[in-house]
Amino acid sequence: MNNIVKLGLNLFAICAVAALLLGLTNQVTAPVIEQRNIQANNESRQIVLPDASEFIQVSDSKYENIDGIVSEVYEGKSGSETVGYTVKVLPKGYGGDIELIVGISKDGTVSGINIGNMSETPGLGAKASDSSFKDQFSGKSASELALIKGSSSGENEISAISGATITSTAVTDGVNVAIELFNSSLNK
Repeated sequence: MNNIVKLGLNLFAICAVAALLLGLTNQVTAPVIEQRNIQANNESRQIVLPDASEFIQVSDSKYENIDGIVSEVYEGKSGSETVGYTVKVLPKGYGGDIELIVGISKDGTVSGINIGNMSETPGLGAKASDSSFKDQFSGKSASELALIKGSSSGENEISAISGATITSTAVTDGVNVAIELFNSSLNK
């Protein structure tokens, strides 16, 4: 019986020390991780709306969260002039949420998209972050986009990634939500 108590106390001590070390490591690294996430989001906003020199977060009371996937909205400014908006959406892909930032210029064109964190299948859905797919969205007018299999020929058509229809649909749906938000709330 004594051996069981000693063994239990030893295991408890080992677990307590391990938990304490993990907690301390988290305390030390959490601010650094937060700063890197902020920096990555700022860089993504600059990529999708290059004409803006600063970004101001739009209060969520000023827009409707369409489909519940809108995470944040920023107004892009150059001096005192608004040049467009960036909308971060989180559509559901094959492997979970896809972090997508969409830039829409004030004149009503998609200025670009950038894909952040995602868990899509390597070699298939992960191709959504390749420029051959992402660049299709740039320059499209801020009206609903249609995803098609094969090569796109229309003004508002996007070619799906072969073998990754779910991911292609999720990204296109996310861009469409950003466009709908721009047209209904931001472009007034």
